[in-house]
Amino acid sequence: MKLHTHSLRVTGLALLLSMATVSAYAASPASFVENASAKGMAEIQTSQLAMDKSQSDDIKSFAQMMITDHTDANQKLGAIATGLNLKTASDAEMMDKAKKMILQYRDGSFDKAYAANQVKAHQQTIKLFQDEIKTSQTPELTAFAKETLPKLQDHLMMAKQLQAKYDK
Repeated sequence: MKLHTHSLRVTGLALLLSMATVSAYAASPASFVENASAKGMAEIQTSQLAMDKSQSDDIKSFAQMMITDHTDANQKLGAIATGLNLKTASDAEMMDKAKKMILQYRDGSFDKAYAANQVKAHQQTIKLFQDEIKTSQTPELTAFAKETLPKLQDHLMMAKQLQAKYDK
């Protein structure tokens, strides 16, 4: 009986520690709002650049979808942030400029650089949203992340198809 009680205590302690570890890694609501809105704004900016620079219909079509979808998502996130008394990203403009520079100065075609950028950006954004779903203590942000994640995953799939086409 003593062994069973000791085992139960150890299991309980391990469970408490693992739960504490999960909460320790949870992003704050303010951090998620700032990062998610910055990534959305960067998507909009790089896609506007693609609308100007690309000659390819499929790139322009994808870019227009990015502008529409990320504008909608940022508006929803902005409304949630306002309700939670949080601010959306203020440093997004600097991030946008950096992404634009990367796109303008990479070797190869613009379309190739844009597609590669979209794959990487969506992989990072998906991770951010998955982490929010797993660790968030804010129901409004969890719901937003769950609602938005499938669209981000679709974007990644389409970006990978463009990357495969233009990565030649």
